[in-house]
Amino acid sequence: MTLEAPRPATIAGISSTSAELVERTLARIAEVNPQIAAVCTVADDASTQARARDAEAPRGPLHGVPVLVKDNIDTADLPTTAGSLALAELPNPARDAALVTRLRDAGMVIVGKSNLSEWANIRDENSISGWSGYGGLTRNPYALNRSAGGSSSGSGAAVGAGITDFAIGTETDGSITCPAAFNGCVGLKPTVGLVPTTGVIPVSVSQDSPGPMTTTVAQSAVLLSVLTADDYAIPEPDDKPLCGRRIGVPRKTYWGYSAHADAPAERALELLSRAGATIIDHADLAPEYSWPDEEIVLLAELRVHLTDYLATRGGQGPRDLADVVEFNRVNADRELRYFGQSLFEKALEGPDIESPQYEQALARCRRAGREDGIDAVLREHDLDALVSPAYPPAFLIDHVNHEHVSGSCTAPSAQAGYPLLTVASELAVGLPVAVTFWGTAHSEQTLLEIGHAYEAARDASTGRLPGPTFVPYV
Repeated sequence: MTLEAPRPATIAGISSTSAELVERTLARIAEVNPQIAAVCTVADDASTQARARDAEAPRGPLHGVPVLVKDNIDTADLPTTAGSLALAELPNPARDAALVTRLRDAGMVIVGKSNLSEWANIRDENSISGWSGYGGLTRNPYALNRSAGGSSSGSGAAVGAGITDFAIGTETDGSITCPAAFNGCVGLKPTVGLVPTTGVIPVSVSQDSPGPMTTTVAQSAVLLSVLTADDYAIPEPDDKPLCGRRIGVPRKTYWGYSAHADAPAERALELLSRAGATIIDHADLAPEYSWPDEEIVLLAELRVHLTDYLATRGGQGPRDLADVVEFNRVNADRELRYFGQSLFEKALEGPDIESPQYEQALARCRRAGREDGIDAVLREHDLDALVSPAYPPAFLIDHVNHEHVSGSCTAPSAQAGYPLLTVASELAVGLPVAVTFWGTAHSEQTLLEIGHAYEAARDASTGRLPGPTFVPYV
């Protein structure tokens, strides 16, 4: 029996009832989720929600459409765990996250929660992407021995596997971009603050950004419109949809780390050029991005704002990060069997958000990402956007050795708080690879238009990305 995923065309022209869409989604979960563990909680009342939506007048283009929500986003009717057993037995959150309210107000049906790298991958330096104590290990539907990426692993794998066309992820540094690239779907990390984070379990208020993970760019635009209560309509491409657009290629650092990623990205440049874009090569950024500074910012903000979040949860669960660390030590056989909690421990020992060390690190991150980084190169070359390979093909899952990623494109935008749009390019050795479009603050409309034009050119040239076949090994 083949498990090949269906590849729907666009959001336009949905003709099924909500009940039919939801039943197909639930059937697909039952069919493939035992292999990939993308969904950690299924909504028992999803079919009831769907019938209620069918009885209403449509609220918008996504009325009645099923959506999965990452399990670090509060849902009053479903558990919210961040993948941690420390939160698994608590009562459900008292209220929906602000973005979940927007999904429901648009008439969408939340069919369940998607698994994630536990605590959004901020627990340990040697973590296993896609693993959580609550949800288990999410696997890549294109090859079950390959990583689904992190930390929005389940959202990416679910869309890639054809469970749903719409899922919500969150990104602090790479957590939408990576699983979108690994699983062959579209991932949009918006400008920090564009989508509300109230009710989202925090890592960093400076960098956290929830966003859409979808099958097509058009779907991401429609879903972003719901998440922001704004309008990101994108026109259908004409013969030269990118005339007048100038797109830079930051070859230094962000190209050259993977031949499997570079070759499709070179073909993407050709397609962008044929669509009318002017390609500016060697639009390089100054290499001033510092993980030590970023780590200081993330861990200082985590320690404070996780305490604020935990105060909103009922029951007898942890009240602060120290309680979570102690829970993990007591339950080490379940929580620490594969990797530790070194980042949590660093956060407890490191500077807080009132310290000069934190303030200086935050200032350096923002300056490097913004005025001396992305904004500088966009201004120097009069660019609308940058484009680069997203990630190399998905690496092997390994419970013993540390994960190794040869390169990525997310650090400058993470430190700046700026948007990224990742769009699948093709398969390399049977695994998806993608390109990522970068922009300045609030350039989502531009990125979506460029990404949509690229996607149309890709489809005209080589066809839609083939769906996964759930092979055991690549």
